[in-house]
Amino acid sequence: MVSTKQLEKSNVFSLLLKFSGPSIAGMLVVSVYNLVDRFYIGRSVGMLGMAGITVGYPLMMVKGAVALLLGIGGGAVVSILLGEKKRDVAEKVVGTAIMLMVISSLILTVFSLLFLQPLMRIFGASDAVLPYAMGYMRIIICGNLFHFIGFGLTYFIRAEGNPRTAMFSTIIGAAMNIILDPIFIYIFEMGVAGAALATILSQMISAVWVGLYYGRGKSLLKIRRNYLRVEIPFAKRIVSTGAASFLKQIAQSLIMIIFNNSLLFYGGDVAVSAMGVIFSVMSLLNQPIYGISQGAQPIIGYNYGARLYGRVKRTLFLAILLATIYMSLAYIVIIFFPQAILSFFTTETELIAVGTKGLQIYMLFLPIIGFQIIGASYFQAVGRAKHAVFQNLTRQVLFLIPALLILPRFMQLTGVWAAQPVADGLSVMVTGYFIWREVRQLDRKEIETLAG
Repeated sequence: MVSTKQLEKSNVFSLLLKFSGPSIAGMLVVSVYNLVDRFYIGRSVGMLGMAGITVGYPLMMVKGAVALLLGIGGGAVVSILLGEKKRDVAEKVVGTAIMLMVISSLILTVFSLLFLQPLMRIFGASDAVLPYAMGYMRIIICGNLFHFIGFGLTYFIRAEGNPRTAMFSTIIGAAMNIILDPIFIYIFEMGVAGAALATILSQMISAVWVGLYYGRGKSLLKIRRNYLRVEIPFAKRIVSTGAASFLKQIAQSLIMIIFNNSLLFYGGDVAVSAMGVIFSVMSLLNQPIYGISQGAQPIIGYNYGARLYGRVKRTLFLAILLATIYMSLAYIVIIFFPQAILSFFTTETELIAVGTKGLQIYMLFLPIIGFQIIGASYFQAVGRAKHAVFQNLTRQVLFLIPALLILPRFMQLTGVWAAQPVADGLSVMVTGYFIWREVRQLDRKEIETLAG
């Protein structure tokens, strides 16, 4: 466990590696699971099965958005409170967040099950794809509570300075998913339903692991029974701090709906299936960046609360540098080996041809995406909710949705793929301006702190 003294005194680069390394490892395992999941479905069920999972993704992203709202929001608040030496208040925040997770997961489960079929239609399911989407999502929805607890509480474990435990909670679930997938899909011949069942069983195991961590009493923050209630002031702070991640995920869900319907209109089920592969690849590439941003968050949040602004800047710059180097290397692989990537998921030549073109266009500005993600997450780490919300929505809403609505009218299917790099380029320019302005303010605060 990393102590609060280390957060103030240790080398920033070493700290970033300590916090980011486990986050990256855990998220990479999750992404590898997503790739393996697509591999099994693509090779056993085929193109329609992959399209069914893709159509269900917007709903999965909505539940992920709520988990992020409470997990990242609560974790960021806890980091700042620990920096301010307010441990008891931080434990009350944890109690409030847990109750919010339970309540929101149950509400979302009931709503989703009641309206699943019309939702799948809205999300882009054709007559051929609908049975696969319904079969997969009915089961996935039943695991909402386990997902919220197992996923959401890892942010609190990381915030209290124990990133390795947070990593293991993620890896255990993902590893079990990888093991159970072929059992349910091939041995029990359950198809997409088998993949969904493997997922919720794995989420249950992650939730149990997190529960044992707190139950053994070795955690810095304790889950106290008398704190397990929704306290409105804490709930408001959690929600406002986590709003950026929530709105970003909701925006991504909306965008996936627009993507799915545009792809269905201009390219049919094969294009929707190709988008599922591209989305999985993009998820794999993005997860290390999110791992870096999550690793940087407690360091930035704590030192910002402690008024150590020089350390805040160093952490931000290092995180951006690491993200940019990684994305640039990934871009080289995407550009030179697109067909090999598509061939991993399917042997269908039409899907490989459509997906190869889509992948190369969609990833065009990949090297600069890391800067935008880290820049946007910085404002969340320091509790600047409005700035964080704006930064996240520029890429996913302000630029991408108009591009998705306009470009396909002139470029058909190519325009659908091209919308993402257009949004990436414009949002990076906006984020660059706000980061430049923020660094200048940190410089002034650092001078004032040293002088005072």
